[in-house]
Amino acid sequence: MAPRAPYLYSSLRGFVLGAFAYLLRELDEGAELPVAFVEHEHAGGPALYEYRPLVRAFVEERAARLRGRDDALIALEELQREPAAAIFARAHVGRRPSEDEALFRTILLGLLVATAEACGGFDWDDESFDRAYTELERSLYGERRTYAAVAPLVGLSVAPQLELVAGLRVRAVADGELARHWPEVASLVPKDFGRETDRYCVLELRAALAADEDPPDAPAEIADAVTAIRLATAAPLAAGPVLFETLDGRPFGVRPVLPIAATQPPGEATRLDSFRGALAGALLLRLTLADADSSLAEALDRWELSLFQQEPFRSEQLRATFDAVLGETWPLRAAVLLEADPTGRAGLHADLIGLARGEAHTAVAADAARRVLVEALQHGDRLALQRELDEALLGVRDRRALRLAG
Repeated sequence: MAPRAPYLYSSLRGFVLGAFAYLLRELDEGAELPVAFVEHEHAGGPALYEYRPLVRAFVEERAARLRGRDDALIALEELQREPAAAIFARAHVGRRPSEDEALFRTILLGLLVATAEACGGFDWDDESFDRAYTELERSLYGERRTYAAVAPLVGLSVAPQLELVAGLRVRAVADGELARHWPEVASLVPKDFGRETDRYCVLELRAALAADEDPPDAPAEIADAVTAIRLATAAPLAAGPVLFETLDGRPFGVRPVLPIAATQPPGEATRLDSFRGALAGALLLRLTLADADSSLAEALDRWELSLFQQEPFRSEQLRATFDAVLGETWPLRAAVLLEADPTGRAGLHADLIGLARGEAHTAVAADAARRVLVEALQHGDRLALQRELDEALLGVRDRRALRLAG
């Protein structure tokens, strides 16, 4: 396919050719091109292995010297005449770097790395460059951008995939999908990821962006999704420790997942089925209620922190969770909210009274804190829920009208 901008094609090709020649000289003079050992597992067959050169790391170490070359300066002059290039660069690196620096890092270095990866090093191949340039041009002049972020999950299994909300789903990781852009991925994902039954899922965030629209705050959105799934399933779930971002199919970044979401609590792995997946999606949408309700926000924080703590601190966090959601009479209110059967209600109330008196929590009380948060989020109005529970205790409201948390 003929390039849309022949003048741009010529200058960018000149830069990449010159960079290849420079980088080959570096190798001839003793520089070492690092490699990654990538394993590909196949069901019913032996694993396959390959060495992948880490050209991105090699190129980025020499970025300053490549930036000062004449062919880079010529290419940057051509890019500055192209309005679409500035929009593309801002979309990929934000607005902090200078325009020249943004253009160099996103377009010139990006094209150089894409070509070198297609070539398997720095032995020039015209077809590899043309494919990489075509992809760049398609993205450069597109009116929309496709953003994706993928975070490994542990502590959870899923059938094929489940969509939590629009643009956010849990699915099985595809063989080699992360290594394709990040050959060093084995050092960035959890141990045995992709091999164990509770270590083969990813949380994927996708968004269609306008050409000049900033990407979403993926670490925050991934953390919220982890909280919602923990609430819906009680799974010992963790995401990360990093998430992998692409923009228009090109590597965009590797960022750390927020610590509360990246740390795995103790517990038995859980399967995410369609029912609990739907519940997690509904809770995820409701987490925004905490923005306007500081007590609910505190309860969510306290409960999630309790997952990682030992006694006596865990029980203290659980007491604070109940109190923030349901107020001072939380043992009675929680028992009425969560148990319809009188015998079950009395048993739960006894456990909660013990916790309120300073005793160590029971497993029933700990799970009740999770279920109370689920109810409060589903209800949508925490203070109204407290009033309804008091009316049920007084006999003015039918207890059966109150929903039960799963």
